[in-house]
Amino acid sequence: MLSLTPFFDQLPLAAIQVPPAYWFVFCAGTVALLVLDMTVFHRRAHEPSLRESALWTLFWCSLALAFNGWIWYRFGHESAIFFFTGYLVEWSLSMDNVFVFVVIFAFFGVPLKYQYRVLFWGIMGAIVMRLTFILVFGELLRRYEWIFYIFGAFLIYTGIKLARAHGVETHPDQNIVLRLARKYLRVAKGSHGNKFLVREEGKLYVTSLFLVLLVVESTDVVFAIDSVPAIFGITKEPFIVFTSNVFAIMGLRALYFLLAGVMNLFRYLSYGLSAILVFIGVKMLLHDVWHPEHWHSLLVIVSLLVVSIFASIIADRRDRRLGIGEGGEGV
Repeated sequence: MLSLTPFFDQLPLAAIQVPPAYWFVFCAGTVALLVLDMTVFHRRAHEPSLRESALWTLFWCSLALAFNGWIWYRFGHESAIFFFTGYLVEWSLSMDNVFVFVVIFAFFGVPLKYQYRVLFWGIMGAIVMRLTFILVFGELLRRYEWIFYIFGAFLIYTGIKLARAHGVETHPDQNIVLRLARKYLRVAKGSHGNKFLVREEGKLYVTSLFLVLLVVESTDVVFAIDSVPAIFGITKEPFIVFTSNVFAIMGLRALYFLLAGVMNLFRYLSYGLSAILVFIGVKMLLHDVWHPEHWHSLLVIVSLLVVSIFASIIADRRDRRLGIGEGGEGV
């Protein structure tokens, strides 16, 4: 079992000293916000409107920027740049996650009004998972610095794989966790609304919505394996890594409902994300000899993201003008 206090105190790669109290306050505030969101603002299952999703997306982004301002005030401008860059990378990768979630919900036929509940618990699990990954990866880097090169090579591999997988269909039914759950758990037949567990004839059953949650959670493991090393390639400070991850994840639900219907407009986004992962991977492999300015890395990441989005929009307009079917050939 990893001890948090020795990890925070002894990690030589950290450039700033973060009191354990900051971790506690941040985690407590995160849980409070999520509970308030679920029990007050989204207590009743409903289909979020585009306006509602846009306002929530604006709220989470504004909250992240406000926290970034506090990072600047408390730890300086370099830490603020690290946070914003990490947040931007994770937020960009979250946009790719949206497409996968669209496929998963469509495959299981989950009504829109129940999808928010699945994403809520999926995000709760994702936060715990990210914290675990960050502690483990940080401890590995503290003990074996050569693992940094393995992370860099892995990101390059992941980036190339992401580019080659462009346009390839996702098959949720092949998820190993789903197959094991169907084999070893009692699954209730039919629809049971927003319930994950039901009792029938004195026996406890899981519902199809619980299976969807398992697929979402297991899929996030893959996302975490990509995103956590990517942010460690930006900064080795675990507090910055974790907080930037959490803010991006907390805004994922609103982002999902905002973008789910227009993901076909971002056909080249995966290429931009691929280039970002490769760039960070190369930066990690060459960290002994190549030391670009922090804002240079931020500029490269923003440029790659903007170019991929604008290229997607231009291609979509071209296809519409030429009368090509929705999404064009690239979807």
